[in-house]
Amino acid sequence: MKSKSRISFLNTPVNHFYMLIVSTGILALLGLIMVFSASSIHAIDTKGYAFAVAIRQFIFLVVAIPTAIALARLSIERWELIAKFGLIISIGLLALVLIPSVGKTVNGNRNWINLRVVDVQPGEFVKFLLILWASLILARKERNEKFKINAPALIAPGFLIAMALLMQGGDLGTTAVVGAIMAGLLFISGMDLKKMGIVAGILSIGLAIGIASSAYRRARFFVFLDPFDPTQYKTAGWQPAHSLLGLASGGVFGAGLGGSRQKWGNLPEAHTDFIFSVIGEELGLLGTLSVLLLLAALIYAIFRIALRAEDPFSRYACAGIGCWIGIQAILNIGTAISVLPVVGVTLPLLSYGGSALLTTILALGFVAGVGLRDREISSALVKRFSKK
Repeated sequence: MKSKSRISFLNTPVNHFYMLIVSTGILALLGLIMVFSASSIHAIDTKGYAFAVAIRQFIFLVVAIPTAIALARLSIERWELIAKFGLIISIGLLALVLIPSVGKTVNGNRNWINLRVVDVQPGEFVKFLLILWASLILARKERNEKFKINAPALIAPGFLIAMALLMQGGDLGTTAVVGAIMAGLLFISGMDLKKMGIVAGILSIGLAIGIASSAYRRARFFVFLDPFDPTQYKTAGWQPAHSLLGLASGGVFGAGLGGSRQKWGNLPEAHTDFIFSVIGEELGLLGTLSVLLLLAALIYAIFRIALRAEDPFSRYACAGIGCWIGIQAILNIGTAISVLPVVGVTLPLLSYGGSALLTTILALGFVAGVGLRDREISSALVKRFSKK
């Protein structure tokens, strides 16, 4: 009986909506706490007070939540209008980054735009915009059998142009995520395995060229095989090695919130690319497993809502968002535990990064809007809250 009730809970559409909202909220709140903990020493050193980085993250969160709520109320027609210009806007933003007077270089990568008040990372917005654009093309193909243009043949060049611009700026991580999103969407659309193999081959060659073109990238890419190698430990191996040391020292229960030793200058980017390591060190195995469970619940909820979407545009877009969050989480956590190369991507909702946090929550607002347009979910919510 208990197993049947659990299955019933997981298969109830309104519970998928609750799962989406609750997991997003908990991850965002935990992310804010961990960003403060992981960045406090860095913030004191660079800004003079411990809350400097966390306050910026909090501001982006405060902006993101009401904006996502507003976007959740947009009609599909409005979203499709935005999607029409997704590729053009993406290419425009990425081209702006390459203009010397506009783009800003951070950690050797030219992937920021300085707006004086705040720095913006266009690559984060490009992920969402390209998902919307590709979903519109796939939806039009599904709705209209007379749609003569081969959808994958149209989508792939658009993504490849964006990836080339990202690589020109040196952003290997975002390039890898965008390529994986494209592959995920094409697979979901029903592309046969032979063509998928060709796409995967093209992406692999492109990434290989990008990695081989820079000695720094080559060292960062291959060091995961043995970050403690004496010839690499004090250079490219430093981050992954100290990430592993932090995770190992956390044990089952962790050193306690704020108790990380690695964040005291031993682990660069502790509050961004390696926040999972700080979570493991301070909250232990229980903390990291909780994060994995929350991320799994979030991704599960997104795909369940996608499967119930009545229109193909919503279905493809939700699936693309699920691929994006899942792929990025795998890359980030894989880097932290040194089973994947260091590519420099954030952990969704948890890592510091205003552009990343804002875009992720806006995308989840889109998914929530799709859920609210589901008749069964909306009627269940009305019944639930009308009783109160």
